[in-house]
Amino acid sequence: MRIPLQPVEQLEREQRRRNSEVPELWTTLDRVMDPELPVISIWELGVLQNVELRGQTVVVTITPTYSGCPAMHTIAEDIQAALEQAGYPHREVITQLAPAWTSNWIGPAAQEKLRQYGIAPPQNADSGGVISCPHCGSEQVQAISEFGSTACKALYKCRDCAEPFDYFKSF
Repeated sequence: MRIPLQPVEQLEREQRRRNSEVPELWTTLDRVMDPELPVISIWELGVLQNVELRGQTVVVTITPTYSGCPAMHTIAEDIQAALEQAGYPHREVITQLAPAWTSNWIGPAAQEKLRQYGIAPPQNADSGGVISCPHCGSEQVQAISEFGSTACKALYKCRDCAEPFDYFKSF
C-alpha cells in the first residue's frame, strides 16, 4: 500500500489554519470560490495561504496558480467583498509567489468536485499520471490543445464517449 506524501508547504498551510486565532475568518473565506473553477473554494484550490488579524486589519495571503493568472484580481476582490460583508472594514490582500503553488495542493475532495463538474483533475506521479475522461471514466483520451478554457487547463477529447473536456494541468 502506498501512502501519499503531502508537500511540506501544504502541511504548513493546514497547520496555519488549524492553529489560527481567527477560525471564523477562514470559515468566511471558505465561501470564496475560484472564478474559473466555481465548484471549489480558494482554500480547496490551495490559493488561500494565511489569514490573520493585525490590529484591526484582516490580512489575507494568497498564492496564484501561476504568476500571470488573470483570476487573481477577481479573487482579491471577492475576498475583500466577503470580509466586508462579514463586518471587517479594514482588509489587506497580499499576493505571495513563494513557495510556488503546485497542483499537489488540490486535495482528493476538491479533485472529485472538479471531476463531477466535468474537468479532469491534475495527475501526478502518485496517481500514475493517467488522465481519464471526467464524463465516462475512460482512459482513451487525446490531447486537442495545450490550452483549454484557461491557461492552467488543456483541452482533451474522449475517444469512447466523444465528449471534449478540460484537464487541469499538473504544476
